[in-house]
Amino acid sequence: MVVLAASILTKTGKVLVSRQFVDMPRIRIEGLLAAFPKLVGTGKQHTYVETENVRYVYQPIEALYLILVTNKQSNILEDLDTLRLLAKVVPEYAPSLDEEGTGEMAFEIIFAFDECLSLGNKENLTVAQVRQYCEMESHEEKLHKLVLQSKMNEAKDVMKRKATEIEKSKIEKGKFQTGAYSSISGPRRSESGFGDINISSSGSGFGSGSGFGLNTESIESFSSKSKDRPAASAKAPPKGLGMQLGKKTQKTNQFLESLKAEGEVIIEDVQPSAVQSKSVLPPTDPITVTIEEKLNIIVEKNGGLRNFDLQGTLSLQILNQDDGFIQLQIENRDMPGLSFKTHPNINKDLFNREQIIGLKDPNRPFPTGQNDVGLMKWRVQKMDESSLPLTVNCWPSVSGNETYVNIEYEASDLFDLQNVVISVPLPALRDAPTVNQIDGEWRYDARNSSLEWSILLIDHSNRSGSMEFVVPPADQSAFFPISIKFAASSTYSHVKVAGINSLKGANVPKYSQRVQLMTESYQVV
Repeated sequence: MVVLAASILTKTGKVLVSRQFVDMPRIRIEGLLAAFPKLVGTGKQHTYVETENVRYVYQPIEALYLILVTNKQSNILEDLDTLRLLAKVVPEYAPSLDEEGTGEMAFEIIFAFDECLSLGNKENLTVAQVRQYCEMESHEEKLHKLVLQSKMNEAKDVMKRKATEIEKSKIEKGKFQTGAYSSISGPRRSESGFGDINISSSGSGFGSGSGFGLNTESIESFSSKSKDRPAASAKAPPKGLGMQLGKKTQKTNQFLESLKAEGEVIIEDVQPSAVQSKSVLPPTDPITVTIEEKLNIIVEKNGGLRNFDLQGTLSLQILNQDDGFIQLQIENRDMPGLSFKTHPNINKDLFNREQIIGLKDPNRPFPTGQNDVGLMKWRVQKMDESSLPLTVNCWPSVSGNETYVNIEYEASDLFDLQNVVISVPLPALRDAPTVNQIDGEWRYDARNSSLEWSILLIDHSNRSGSMEFVVPPADQSAFFPISIKFAASSTYSHVKVAGINSLKGANVPKYSQRVQLMTESYQVV
């Protein structure tokens, strides 16, 4: 029978950690653990206590109790073996065997319990293997951290460029303000009694040096005050000196002063907006055509195609309404079983006759906006095995105390495949399999007990490849079903937009195509 729960209690009966391995309500497990301190007597040398329904197998660990709650039909020898393994695991994670140390590492202890017990049954592991499985590195996590780090570095570069641009603009605008004040001060001084000065385009109006000298003096005094009190000059400029362009400059200066005062806090506030503005940039082309295909394939391991289903969609995105008066010329390769379905607003007769996608009413434009509009779907079924873009064969064979598994792939020359991942299930293993030969890279997923064979790109240089690995003796059916994933920048049916016809005007708007093929489900069973 299985272990019902594994728990850690204090000598006073306080529950610190408890992991249940069967479906039972919280009130029941709390009642069982609350009754345990009353059942344990002082001075007894027993390691178990029985009640009418359950059995407590326990072991004191300094100031704590490590308890296994099982039913009375459970094998006590196996329970004692499980208890000894858990007693070795707990000190590996708890810095101190008391209430504080156990509570601090409660989640790590629970994860270790899950490695030791699977659905209540003990796993044949050592303490070193438990620690290794709990610390198992994740390729996806590493990739996620690298992406985050690259985004942070990019944001820092944007921040530095923005700070440099702001400093330059501050210097240039400071020079502009100085020139503006000197040009404005001339007429103001003429109102005070310098009306005899003749201001002309030839520059002879500055013949009286006294008037010009007074203006320079006032400008220098104003500049010195603005340097001593930058915040006051930015917030409250003197009356009579303001220009309409000065409002924007004052806001910029105020922002710069707060930037200097608060330092990196302001830089961090600017950073997300810079990255966000970069990510929400509108499409560069006024018209974007998106073509996607998804494959669902099931292949028999002994040969034969059980299921082949390809589904494709064509969608359109138009930014400007003036560009919506168009028609799309479609091309595809001739293949059996290919059937198309168009949107109800599409002229079906025109498409069936000339393979042109156009609206029934040519005076109406296609919908515009940031969202894609689906125009056409197609499907391909009942193909033979020779039409597969990628074929995978698996040959397991037992030799002595080992099983040699040879896997080979063969890709067609229709198009290149990207990010190919062939996932092979494995029997329950203690250690990773031994890979003798491989064309590409491999990764062992211990949690899901599978071997992932990845090829970054399959082109004309590696249309075929193989891999060989060794595991302990196992049945051939343990290596199936094999899951296959890949993507391509070309479609299986070669559906594409050959051109765009403009219904109004001679200028054909610029357009771009996004083409992608991916596997939704591909298995060898």
